[in-house]
Amino acid sequence: MDSTQPTAQSIEGSLLGLMLGDSIGLPYEGLSPRRIQKLTKGEFKQSLILGKGMVSDDTEHAIITARSLCKTESPTLFGKSLAWGLRWWFARLPAGVGMATGRALIKSWIGFPHNKSGVYSAGNGPAMRAPILGVVFGHQPELLKEYVGLSTRITHTDPKAYIGALAVAEASYLSSQQNYGFESFKSAMHHLLTELPSHQTEEFWLLMEHIEKEIPAGTEGIKRLIEHLKLHKGVSGYTYHTLPIVLLMFFVHKSDFKTAINQMIALGGDTDTTAAILGGIIGSGLSKEQLPEKWLSEIWDYPCTPTYVSRLAVQLNTRLSSQRPSKCSYLPGPFILIRNLFFLVIVLLHGFRRLLPPY
Repeated sequence: MDSTQPTAQSIEGSLLGLMLGDSIGLPYEGLSPRRIQKLTKGEFKQSLILGKGMVSDDTEHAIITARSLCKTESPTLFGKSLAWGLRWWFARLPAGVGMATGRALIKSWIGFPHNKSGVYSAGNGPAMRAPILGVVFGHQPELLKEYVGLSTRITHTDPKAYIGALAVAEASYLSSQQNYGFESFKSAMHHLLTELPSHQTEEFWLLMEHIEKEIPAGTEGIKRLIEHLKLHKGVSGYTYHTLPIVLLMFFVHKSDFKTAINQMIALGGDTDTTAAILGGIIGSGLSKEQLPEKWLSEIWDYPCTPTYVSRLAVQLNTRLSSQRPSKCSYLPGPFILIRNLFFLVIVLLHGFRRLLPPY
């Protein structure tokens, strides 16, 4: 296994890449590929409100995870910090909460410890939090498994959620090393999953066989995998729907961020989350300057701004270099609540807009 340490660039690239995928994909969440094509003609830009973009729970979870890594120095303390971060995130009335995540955080608030609050679900919540964990711990496989496991169990207990999050984390790590070889990914996953019983990993390896077969075909291979998984109306939030499409996009497009995100969103479905996870993976191997500057400059949100994310990346890198907990820039809770109420209005307006014809 490669022992290369994370860099400030890979941390920033992963967080900003996830933020871009989330904000570009958000206006098209829940739409079919056909509807998206009518609305956009394949040209994607920030468009949630007046030509500007905002972020959703995908970015917020990634930021909470990064802050927890910054503030703690052990897996146990990380798990507790992340659980509290997610509790307070939930208390501030976010507009988009997955059903499993919501149930788990209600359990967490009424007293369940962070390692027992999860519910049996294979949703994408843990995968949203995984890219930054891969960047930070990918060179230490045993720590990677521990941190991904802690992050997963707070909200999800289905082994598929853990395996999916671990695969996203490993892909992010390989991306941070500019290693786009599927063989490297497959070898690393065999090592990471060696302790799990075969009945828990069998479906994952079947999906990997399909991915490996379709990589050489590029875009046509992506279409065939969509056909195989019966995702014609959009990629769902089920981990074993999202994961294979995201991974195939990554191995086909490698560091071509904009093309990959455009094609991911065009597939429809849970577009903000699928594009966010893909953005977090590909962004891990890119600098801020290599990400689409116009997309970044047109994010209109607060306090989760690109500037804040870049500052957090520096703080996390300092924490990792010093091996000591570090202070993180404060996120004002009351202001976040006001922002979330405003965001809810925007989401509702988008919902009403969807009832109208695309033209």
